[in-house]
Amino acid sequence: MRRLGLTALISLTLLATGASLTSAQDKPASPHPSAKWEANITKFEKQDETTPPQKHGIVFVGSSSIVRWDLKKSFLDLPAINRGFGGSQLADSLYFVDRIVTKYEPQIVVLYAGDNDLQAGKTPEQIAADFDGFVERVHAKLPKTKIIYVAVKPSVARWKLIDKVRATNKLIAAACAQDDQRLVFLDIQPLMYGDNGEPDPQLFAPDGLHLSDAGYARWNQLLLPLLKLKPEQDGEK
Repeated sequence: MRRLGLTALISLTLLATGASLTSAQDKPASPHPSAKWEANITKFEKQDETTPPQKHGIVFVGSSSIVRWDLKKSFLDLPAINRGFGGSQLADSLYFVDRIVTKYEPQIVVLYAGDNDLQAGKTPEQIAADFDGFVERVHAKLPKTKIIYVAVKPSVARWKLIDKVRATNKLIAAACAQDDQRLVFLDIQPLMYGDNGEPDPQLFAPDGLHLSDAGYARWNQLLLPLLKLKPEQDGEK
């Protein structure tokens, strides 16, 4: 068999490399994990077109504990917008922050997320990093906005995760303490326990995960005093 000359070998190598690069370039990029919530976000945007919400108010964002929060019943006289989407993680609220938070130029953001993150296997450190990213994105556009993080709740259904729940809350509480003029860690944990030191079933829906009306009543009790809006001033956000 004839040996290929050096020039021919180089040409074949370049052709193979070029084909490999072309194949890699043609391969579509994998969608961002948060892109699966696009339909939920689009629904919010269509609602905004139909009924534009008031700006400079309060935005509630996060997972199903936000979705199920009856804001009109709980905070009747406050301009609060619910932008929760059930099953989401903190990283999802971060990914869509400009479309479901900063566009409303809120004075206050109430965030609940982290529950599903731990269930999915994320570490407390990952969740705390996502919180830092969320804060950074909000304050880049709205430096005066107050962000209230509602602590990850201890629950009947996910009691096995309690050590990670507490570790997550400890990290985020420490982050909030570094900027206590703009960040608030709302520690709802002590209100969630019964006499036996475990989550009180009466505060939860039958699934042991989501809150009952009694559970929300306790959260409202802690949160309401923090939802004080400043009078709007022309040209100020």
